[in-house]
This record gives sequence, structure tokens and C-alpha cells, in this order.
Amino acid sequence: MNNPVGGSLRKVLCGGALGMYHMAYREWGDSNNPKVLVCVHGLTRNSLDFERLAQALSSQYRVIAPDVVGRGESDFLRDPMGYNTLTYAADIITLLAKLGVEQVDWLGTSMGGLIGMMLASQTNSPIRRLILDDVGPTLSLDALKRIAGYVGNPYEFNDFESARRYARVVFAPFALQTEADWAWLSDSSFKPLASGGFRFNYDKEIRQPLQQTYIDKAIDLWPVYDAIKCPTLLIHGALSDLLTAETAEEMTQRGPKATLKVVAGVGHAPMFMSEDQISLVREFLETA
Repeated sequence: MNNPVGGSLRKVLCGGALGMYHMAYREWGDSNNPKVLVCVHGLTRNSLDFERLAQALSSQYRVIAPDVVGRGESDFLRDPMGYNTLTYAADIITLLAKLGVEQVDWLGTSMGGLIGMMLASQTNSPIRRLILDDVGPTLSLDALKRIAGYVGNPYEFNDFESARRYARVVFAPFALQTEADWAWLSDSSFKPLASGGFRFNYDKEIRQPLQQTYIDKAIDLWPVYDAIKCPTLLIHGALSDLLTAETAEEMTQRGPKATLKVVAGVGHAPMFMSEDQISLVREFLETA
């Protein structure tokens, strides 16, 4: 196992009613660049997902990618029910305040897209342009159940080879294109245990809110989406089981009337490790 090192790793103190905790974030590019792109990962992922994208865009943008609390190098919460979009959105605002940034462009994969939608819909939102990666106002309950089924189950592995094989199965919808891509994903997905073996690079208790609150309820965030006014790009994995083609098409007709780009052969969700996917982000940011 080789530990990927992406960008400069820093931390910001967050908290409130849940207590105080540190959220880690990575930064690429010139820290004085006023053009800032915030990239936020999915439910069980972390900031290293955006290493390739950040390297590709760092000459034009200051790229910031947090480890949402409970993931990566960030602290775990004492109360797992605090793992929700309200907490995450508040932490991002704390991060932007620390950075002294008033406006950003936003790329959010899955959960990161839901956080972005929430922030972009608000009056005085810091989001100038929004990119949603395979997520929308309504989500498939079957897909949510699939995701809830693998979060934290299994969580620990006796050796890295076992962990790597499991990652290849559970993350198959990413449809990564090369063995180097899969190696990067595996290296960033696990942490060594002091007792030997490896665990996933997240708090397994992030599953509790998903299992207790969301798993049997239809998600309807159309009022949130309809309130968004900034230019919006929707990137949709053609084989996604979370975001349907019908919802993606409706998103081009309502609210910010997103520009839709479909990535063939990929499920939930495109990971921006290949140039064709990175180009979708670059072209939108250059023209929107």
C-alpha cells in the first residue's frame, strides 16, 4: 500500500452543539488566487478523490477539497446523528471564513452535491457556479438501500489485498479506466490499523443517519433545487442507479436549468480521474 499525498493538508476547527472537532482539507494551487474551486466528495469517500482534477486545474484555480467530518483525516463525531447535511454545510462555511473566501465555484459528488444544492439555494450564497456530480433533488430508494448496505459492512480487513479486492467490487460503478486508477482508489480508501490489517477511511457510524432517517423515505429536494439561481452543470453517469435519466432531464427544465452532460459506461458516480471527465469540469468553468 502506498499512501497518496495530495495537495497541502490543513485543518480547521469546527463545531457547536455537537462539540468541537477538526475538519481536514487539502489545497492545491496559488493560495492568493481569487478563483476558488471547492470540491466535496461522496458519502464514504474523501478529499483525495480530487487529486487528478486538482492537479489539472491548479494553474487556473485555487482548489480546496475538504474531508467532510467523519472521513479521511477529519475527526469523528461523538454523536453519529450529527452526520447530516446541516452539519456539513455549516462546516464548509466555517472553512470558507478561515480561508477568507467570499465566492467559490463548487463541484459536489453525490453527498457533496447535496451540500452544494443546500448552500446554493440560500440568499447570500457563496456559490457562484455549481457542478453536481450524479445527484439531484430526487434519489432512488433502491440505490440508497444499496449504499446503506455496504457502509461499514464490512469495515475492517485482515490484509490490504483483501481490502483492495472488496473495493474493486463495491466501487465497480465508478468504472475506472486503468489499473493505476484502481490502485489510487484503493490506496486512498483504507487506513492501516494499529493491530494490523486495514479499515475503510471513514467512521463506520456515518451509516446511522442513513439507516434511521433516510432509507425508507422518498427524498424530495425540488424546492431546494428550484431556488438555485447560479449557472449549474449536471454530470450524470449513464448507468447510475441513484439518479435517473428522467430526473436528470427534468433538472434541465427547472430551477437553474442545468446543462446536462452524460458520461457513458459509468454508474454512480464519475470520479474525474480521466481527461474526458476532467474536461467536462474545465469547459463549464471556462464558459459559464
